[in-house]
Amino acid sequence: MTTQRNTVTAALGMEPLDKYMFKYKGFNFLQGSVTPEYIDSLEDFKIRDSDIFLVTFPKSGTIWTQNILSLIYHEGHRNGTENTVLIDRVPWLEYNVCNRDYGNRPSPRLFSTHLPYYLVPKGLKNGAGKIIYVARNPKDVLVSYYHFFNITVKLEKIEDFDIFMEKFLAGKVLGNFWLDHIEGWSAKENNFNILFLLYEEMKKDLRSNVVKICNFLGVTLTEEELDDIVDKASFDKMSVDPRSNYSSMHPEFLDFSKGRFLRKGTVGDWKNTMTVAQNERFDSIFKERMEKLPFKFCWDINEF
Repeated sequence: MTTQRNTVTAALGMEPLDKYMFKYKGFNFLQGSVTPEYIDSLEDFKIRDSDIFLVTFPKSGTIWTQNILSLIYHEGHRNGTENTVLIDRVPWLEYNVCNRDYGNRPSPRLFSTHLPYYLVPKGLKNGAGKIIYVARNPKDVLVSYYHFFNITVKLEKIEDFDIFMEKFLAGKVLGNFWLDHIEGWSAKENNFNILFLLYEEMKKDLRSNVVKICNFLGVTLTEEELDDIVDKASFDKMSVDPRSNYSSMHPEFLDFSKGRFLRKGTVGDWKNTMTVAQNERFDSIFKERMEKLPFKFCWDINEF
């Protein structure tokens, strides 16, 4: 059966990585949640000028920014009169597991994606729509991703952090290699209508970053509305809000007996997990290329 499945996936241009992931067009996807045909169809996905796409490498503040966008655009989310979860407010472009009719969603449409720049709809590459790319320091991404892998039913359980780190460093995770993802998007900045944000800067001063998002999107809010968004987008508020903490996800996807989806949401937590040797190993691969990125990352909350 395994040989037959591998033959079929090879014919489709898919490379099975394990029973959880496959590679297509150079990018890793979740088995059983998306097909090559659907990925191909995204190239011609019709982009509206009013569309907003949130792009992230996994575990880089996606849910946080999803929540901020929902609070900006949906008054019912801010005032608590509508009980709609984030995955419906800001659904995943590449993982339409609920078969939503994206084409008939009212404007402005909000989407999330982990796709690399070369696999997004060509309309985005031509400057239509707006993109918000949120980046987080990769050591905190690594640690957050490690905990995420172990509550996600559809990914391999890897309890040994050192083994998981090597998998991360080899790009054998959803999202592939962190450096390739962020370098690809930043190098193609001029091809897109894009705003880059840093997770750590959002932690340092959320309000100014919410204002930056609103200015980029052409949205005008009152001071009271801005204050309300900042309050409701705090980690403490989000972690207990079932609309925002993904607790409504079906148990076939997440096992909350193994941990929380929103775990800490802080800066510098990598220091509580990585050994000196692991940190040196990480730097040996990341440091040189990171120094060439047009971003300055914060590695410790005490640096604020």
